[in-house]
Amino acid sequence: MNKYIPLLQNTKMFSGIDSQEIDYMLSCLSAKIHKYDKDSYIIRSGDPVVSLGMVLSGSVLIIKEDFWGNRSILSEILPGTIFAESYACLPDMPIEASAVADSYVEVMFFDIRRILTACTSACTSHTRLIQNLLAAIAAKNVILTKKIEHLTKRTIRERLLSYLSAESLKYGCPTFEIPFNRQQLADYLSVDRSALSNEISKLQSEGILICKKNRFTMNKNIP
Repeated sequence: MNKYIPLLQNTKMFSGIDSQEIDYMLSCLSAKIHKYDKDSYIIRSGDPVVSLGMVLSGSVLIIKEDFWGNRSILSEILPGTIFAESYACLPDMPIEASAVADSYVEVMFFDIRRILTACTSACTSHTRLIQNLLAAIAAKNVILTKKIEHLTKRTIRERLLSYLSAESLKYGCPTFEIPFNRQQLADYLSVDRSALSNEISKLQSEGILICKKNRFTMNKNIP
C-alpha cells in the first residue's frame, strides 16, 4: 500500500499527518483495497455499511434509482475523496444510495469503528484523523446544499444556469469543464436529457454560453 501514501497525504482525511504515521495507520485502520470495472456496483442501495471508501484512481458516481430504474446522480467522487462515510457512522441505517464505478477504479476501504475508536496511546495523529473526517463530512454537506439550491429552480434553464454559474465561480473563470457527460448532467439536475440538450442549444443561439462536449464558456455581457 506504500505507493498510495503520497496520494493519501494530499487528501482531506490525512491532512497534516506525515507519511510514516499514515503507513502505520493503514494497518491500524484495517485498510483494504478493492478494484472495480466500469459500471460495477461498489455499494448497492439497501446494503449495511461499516466501512467508508476512498477513491484511489478512476471515479465513482453516487446515484439514486427509483422503482422503475430511473437514475439520479447525487455526486461524482474523484481520487482522494471519501464516500459512504455518513452511513458508515450509522451502521443500523441501510444506505439509501448506490456507489457505481464510472470507470475502472481502485477503492481503499477503512473500518469506521477503527477510525472512531481512539488508539490506546491516544496518539495525536489519530485525533487529527477524526477531526479531518468531521471536516470532510461538513464539506460534503455544503456541496449537497448547493445541489439542492440548483434543484429548487423551477425550469430546466434555471437549473442549468444555476449549476453552470456555480461551476464558473468555483473555477474563477468563464470557461471551465464539468465532470459530467450530457446524460450524467441530466441525471444530476433531474431533467430529461433531450430537453436539457434543447435548452443548451437555445442558450447557445441566444449567445449566453458556448458548449463543446463538457466544456462551457459563459458570456458575462448577457444577464
